[in-house]
Amino acid sequence: DVTVKDAEEVKQNWEQLKLNEGNKSVLGGVPNSMPSLVKAMRMQDKAAQVGFDWPNKEQVWDKVEEELTEFKTAPEAEKEEEFGDVLFSLVNYARWHNINPDDALEKTNIKFKKRFEAIEAFAQQKGVKMQDMTLAEMDEIWNEAKKLA
Repeated sequence: DVTVKDAEEVKQNWEQLKLNEGNKSVLGGVPNSMPSLVKAMRMQDKAAQVGFDWPNKEQVWDKVEEELTEFKTAPEAEKEEEFGDVLFSLVNYARWHNINPDDALEKTNIKFKKRFEAIEAFAQQKGVKMQDMTLAEMDEIWNEAKKLA
């Protein structure tokens, strides 16, 4: 019998009900089997529903930059962990912009594939192996493919 004013309060109320029903954690309902990018976004969304969130997206971007700096300066043995932190903070920034990071990455995968295939097609038309092309030659074709897509 709770009165809520918007969808955000509905989510917050739902999380509180789940905790009252015996969930030990707000994050307890996030399946471990979820793809990592989706899981990160879902965990951040659930945490935000109970107030664990940045006040504005500028602070979220500051966190992205902080994590990038930590990644750049980390010893090699810590690079993987720091890279995960970079991804996690980027997913959070995407959440603030209502961007599904998994969808965004898939769109970029499709773009990359088309552009790379353009390089392959050019090499085949010219009868050369890609391995014999310079990076500058491949980059020139890449940039032409970008103009077409």
